[in-house]
Amino acid sequence: MLRFLLALLVVVPCCSFASDPVDELPADVVTFIERRDLCDHFRGEEPYDEERRSFLEKNIIEYCTGTDRRLANLRQKYKQNPVVMDLLSGYEEVIEPTK
Repeated sequence: MLRFLLALLVVVPCCSFASDPVDELPADVVTFIERRDLCDHFRGEEPYDEERRSFLEKNIIEYCTGTDRRLANLRQKYKQNPVVMDLLSGYEEVIEPTK
């Protein structure tokens, strides 16, 4: 849902919205979604050569590290907020390698 709203903001910049739903979300949730979406983007890319593999690994480390814990914390913090819980439900619980 948030991805759709963000896409609309990019595709239709000339339109004026009475209330931007993204502005109504808690800042920590917006920050998580932005970071995790970047993480998921880089995780889905093809490492077709060594340079690309290195680039992807760097970005995966930068954007994915800590997101499993952050997601769990946000789900706990906002468990009474159905809008936030709906947005967070689309993310995998565990994406980071276990040690």
